[in-house]
Amino acid sequence: MTRVLAQGTFDLLHPGHVHYLEDAATYGEELHVIVARAANVTHKRPPILSDEQRREMVDALAAVDTAHLGHESDIFVPVERLDPDVIVLGYDQHHDPEALAEQLASRGIDCRVERASPREQQYADEVLSTGAIIDRILAERGGDADR
Repeated sequence: MTRVLAQGTFDLLHPGHVHYLEDAATYGEELHVIVARAANVTHKRPPILSDEQRREMVDALAAVDTAHLGHESDIFVPVERLDPDVIVLGYDQHHDPEALAEQLASRGIDCRVERASPREQQYADEVLSTGAIIDRILAERGGDADR
């Protein structure tokens, strides 16, 4: 059985996340997803939702066999534990596939690294990023939390 691993922040789930994980699932028979802990998200603003809430939402998706929280200090600990055959990166994730492959090899993790395809926008007002969702909320609702 081919074990696939995907990872990300998954804050405010949207169709782009669903596409990424459905695409990742096509690389094997078993999809595990590592949900980054907020403390480890340093390449962008920290997530709005809690670690456990984000993990629970990802775990509920049909394409996902099991969602796991990332390690508190070493992002490779769950990768070593899960021992994937393939790691699938999101099409726009900041990771460099070649550098990641080298890091994996240096830790004795033998798996290939792939990159998921982008989701094409399906309809005019579809929002495919957490940042764009937040921007739309602020633009349309501003400081009015009662709406």
